[in-house]
Amino acid sequence: MMVEQLITSFIATGAFGIIFNIPRKKLLLCGLVGMIGWSIYVLLMNNHPNAAVASLVAAFVIAVISQIFAKIYKAPIIIFSVSGIIPLVPGGLSYDAMRHFVANDYNTAIQLAAKAFMISGAIAIGIVFAEVINQMIKKTTPKSKKMHS
Repeated sequence: MMVEQLITSFIATGAFGIIFNIPRKKLLLCGLVGMIGWSIYVLLMNNHPNAAVASLVAAFVIAVISQIFAKIYKAPIIIFSVSGIIPLVPGGLSYDAMRHFVANDYNTAIQLAAKAFMISGAIAIGIVFAEVINQMIKKTTPKSKKMHS
């Protein structure tokens, strides 16, 4: 089951990379980022079934890997991070919430919408937290100065 999920998340991430016009040379890397993020999410959900916490940690790891890949492969971070978070986005949950609103089942709809909102917020916080740490590291790392002689 896990192998199927890894393959599916890799393909989904790569497919969204194609939609976002990511250069072909970077599509496999984008797929790898999404697959790693999804595997972390699944592992956390299997051990501690809290979707918001699992999404936060997975989004943080996706953002860190995206920063590393951006530096190594000289590409914008957003190429890797946006496509990498696609498997985490609670689209099905949001759809179910809206379906229950339309069916006048407001109690269930509000519960599902709140959960989707919490997961979405956790994804955003994970990405922002990784960027804040990255900026703090950049500020504390001394830059080498070239000597003019």
